[in-house]
Amino acid sequence: MFQRPQHLMTRFAKGRKVVFWEEPVPGPAEEAPRLNSRTCPDSGVLVITPVLADGGTAEERDAQLKALLDGFLEGNESDLIRWYYTPMMLSFSRHVEAVCTVYDCMDELANFKFAPPELTILERELMTASDVVFTGGYSLWEAKRDRHPNIHPFPSSVDRAHFAKARTQRDAPEDMAGIPWPRFGFYGVVDERMDLELLAKLADARPEWSLCIVGPVVKIDPADLPQRPNLHYLGGKGYEDLPRYLGSWDVALMPFAINESTRFISPTKTPEYLAGGRPVVSTPIVDVVRHYGDLEAVKVASTADEFIAACDQALALSRIKGDWLKAVDVMLAALSWDETFTRMNAEIARAVGQREQAAADSLGQTGVAAPAVRAASRNKPFDYLIVGAGFAGSVLAERLSTQLGKRVLLVDRRPHVGGNAYDEKDAAGVLMHKYGPHIFHTNSDEVAGYLSQFTKWRPYEHRVLGCVKGGLLVPVPINRTTLNTLYGLHLQTDEDAAAYLASRAEPVEKIKTSEDVVVSAVGRELYETFFRGYTRKQWGMDPSELDKSVTARVPTRTNTDDRYFTDKFQNMPLDGYTRMFENMLDQKGITIELGVDFEDVRADTVYDHLIFTGPVDEYFDHRYGKLPYRSLAFEHKTLDQEWFQPVGTVNYPEEGVPYTRISEYKHLTGQSSKQTTITYEYPRADGDPYYPVPRPENQALYKKYEALALETPNVHFVGRLATYRYYNMDQVVGQALATFRRIAEREGRSVIAAQSAARAIAAN
Repeated sequence: MFQRPQHLMTRFAKGRKVVFWEEPVPGPAEEAPRLNSRTCPDSGVLVITPVLADGGTAEERDAQLKALLDGFLEGNESDLIRWYYTPMMLSFSRHVEAVCTVYDCMDELANFKFAPPELTILERELMTASDVVFTGGYSLWEAKRDRHPNIHPFPSSVDRAHFAKARTQRDAPEDMAGIPWPRFGFYGVVDERMDLELLAKLADARPEWSLCIVGPVVKIDPADLPQRPNLHYLGGKGYEDLPRYLGSWDVALMPFAINESTRFISPTKTPEYLAGGRPVVSTPIVDVVRHYGDLEAVKVASTADEFIAACDQALALSRIKGDWLKAVDVMLAALSWDETFTRMNAEIARAVGQREQAAADSLGQTGVAAPAVRAASRNKPFDYLIVGAGFAGSVLAERLSTQLGKRVLLVDRRPHVGGNAYDEKDAAGVLMHKYGPHIFHTNSDEVAGYLSQFTKWRPYEHRVLGCVKGGLLVPVPINRTTLNTLYGLHLQTDEDAAAYLASRAEPVEKIKTSEDVVVSAVGRELYETFFRGYTRKQWGMDPSELDKSVTARVPTRTNTDDRYFTDKFQNMPLDGYTRMFENMLDQKGITIELGVDFEDVRADTVYDHLIFTGPVDEYFDHRYGKLPYRSLAFEHKTLDQEWFQPVGTVNYPEEGVPYTRISEYKHLTGQSSKQTTITYEYPRADGDPYYPVPRPENQALYKKYEALALETPNVHFVGRLATYRYYNMDQVVGQALATFRRIAEREGRSVIAAQSAARAIAAN
């Protein structure tokens, strides 16, 4: 088979010498122990197979294996990484010095049939010896996460291209040729993990179906396998042949028993079956339900009757190549062995760095100069690594350092702090916003009070005009002035305007979309004038395709208030956002690195906790597919004139105009200059993520990432991108302050607990 060890070691072999030490095989009693070796032609992995005389005690076999291993390693001067797939190998290799020890725990081996009694003891020792532990799934990680401080879940990935051959291959294997359709198949080891009774009941309930079982029978008596005319046991097959068998079935089966041996499994065959374009019917294996249960293509059933009914549904689905297959491909798009390898490699590099740092610290304590093992700015352990120097990351860095005395490393891939709120003076001396206008407003006294520590303010109330009907400028949001100007009316009161809007509104039975919100409030003409074109440009889709929250953010007024916002606190930082951030981050406990990516620092930085403010799907390597965002392109222009437009921003809702708005910064900053700087905004699908696309299917996808985030220990996900929400600046600050309060409460509880324990010890 070509599974997790082969996929990973093949990739590690591209940059390292990889030796795969197999379990020993028996040899003639009269021959001395020896090593057989072969080099895999495609990967260069050296496979070593010990040959030991049959018989002998466990102690004698371990002594022989140790001697063979020492002889093999004699003269080796390279740094070694020990990688264990089973604790049973530790008994003869525990003495080998290594820069890193990895335990890739694919299953709860102690729960398997005929597991040796010493396995549990050896695993406990291996856990202690390991620098990093990987698990074969999330259920296994949940069961073992308290047993090691550096343990990470890595469900097995899938070779999509290999198994996708099943979708197009038509040359069925010879032993499948005479088997009637429809066909239901399983490939894998047939052992105590298979529910044989369920298999028999399925065969009896649907005698017209053919059930094809591919794989070797191990640890159970073949005589115990149920025998039926429509049950076909085809034996073991090679990895290269599996797509041909998969392509010869209508539906793929996973009839696992629910017992101790399957409690923590995360079957690799689930994504393999799906990559082959086959619906799957499974018993309720926890990691199958967790990762694939939302797919229409995966049916999960607990009882025999439910399993049979699910097979009926899957068979019907297999005959429709429609949306279910598209959903499968979206799910699998983020799965690849390359990504799994990259993430594992980064964790190993980080573990090596921590070990080197510990050694360096030890040398430093003895008075011997400690060697430099990482960049000067990262030459000490940190309490927190914060990714992203925008509002969320900067607020938390300031709070953690000044209030809790934490050592914080703050990093950002951009060459500046401030995130999208970054501003700078251009060549004309105009303070402009590089990523489009940012207008600060809030109703939160807490947020305003907090930021006021780092800046003085300039009062500013933002006003926006819409350019409609060939150049007419009218207030946005729609108010009484807008209506009077647009239609030549003379509405005098709020009641007059409300009555007019009501006369134009069109009843909508159930408001679901952004179009429904506006049409039901102001009618179709105003909707088409102000909202439809702007929304199509901004989001790349019609308002009828977007969640109602998009246009619900923009109110319609019946008075003459032409302010864009009505919050009680509306001000701009007097010296700009960048200066405010610089003041915020000018703290003794904060180290800042700019122009570096998270992946650039995570491997060689020692930290206890992580705060991640980037895209949550990016953190998890787009495991379930990419979350959709809209981006923006900016065109900045400096004009040799004092003013360009009458207000800070003019919107252009007509579809024929390629940009959505033009902003002029001097209105915002209050600067005086003979020149002015403006910015055109062009929405786009690609580029830096700015706006989460508010559609139900996108929220459903985010919920999967949210579940991963909640299960990830010692990591806080904060901010617009990390929580996939369209937050204003003040909302991000509020979220960061709330996160800090939770951290501080937890720290306080820890301090109180430690003090209580100390008092108890002193009392005794």
